[in-house]
Amino acid sequence: MKAITFIAITLLAGAIAGTILGIINQVAVEPYIEQAIELEMHNTAQSGQVINPAEFAAYRFWQKGGEIIAGTILGLSIGSLYGIVFAYTRGSISGTNNNKKKALLVAGIMWFVLFLMPALKYPPNPPAVGDPETIYYRQSLYVAFLAISGFSALGLAFLYRKMVMASSNNTKKKAIIIIPSAYAAIMAGAYLAMPANPDAINAPIDLVIGFRITSAITISMFWALLGVIFGAFWDKANFISNKIAARHN
Repeated sequence: MKAITFIAITLLAGAIAGTILGIINQVAVEPYIEQAIELEMHNTAQSGQVINPAEFAAYRFWQKGGEIIAGTILGLSIGSLYGIVFAYTRGSISGTNNNKKKALLVAGIMWFVLFLMPALKYPPNPPAVGDPETIYYRQSLYVAFLAISGFSALGLAFLYRKMVMASSNNTKKKAIIIIPSAYAAIMAGAYLAMPANPDAINAPIDLVIGFRITSAITISMFWALLGVIFGAFWDKANFISNKIAARHN
């Protein structure tokens, strides 16, 4: 596959999956955000601060529209990373020659490493939950845990590839056990060593739980869509390339 074709299908798959995520969030996640903002506005009004309704309405209008654009940008960035990982690892995935299945498997692993693991330690909260003064500290904790998960998985993926490339079947069997165990040990240590979220939850618990569950569902749908769309594009691009090559031969 040509580099330009690979870049095109990677960006296109990411953009489509990200845009769909932004649209779905408008329906599924936005109601929770709306409730959280209403709660924040109520608390702000009780504290004596004056809020301009017109300015707030304009801000929310652009914010909602920006969520779809943000979803597309997120899809492009994650899709770019995903495409590189898939191209590197697809040859190491045994048990199937189906590129769609391989693409979905890679998406599932990246979902686990880049979303689920950080979310277990630092689950997402809707707006108005947490002290604004600690937001940068909380973001730093999340990014640090995400980096530990991502770089640990990346390093172990290189190790797994080397072990799998070995001719011994016994080595391959060991790799299947050693690599996941090593990742689990690293993340368990990070989970216990890193500090908890410093802020108490000051919003209704049903709002927080509903937001977390719905966000988890939509982001999981994004990763699944990314895998399915990318796998389909990969097969289509290969089919076209092979057909063109056959005509020239």
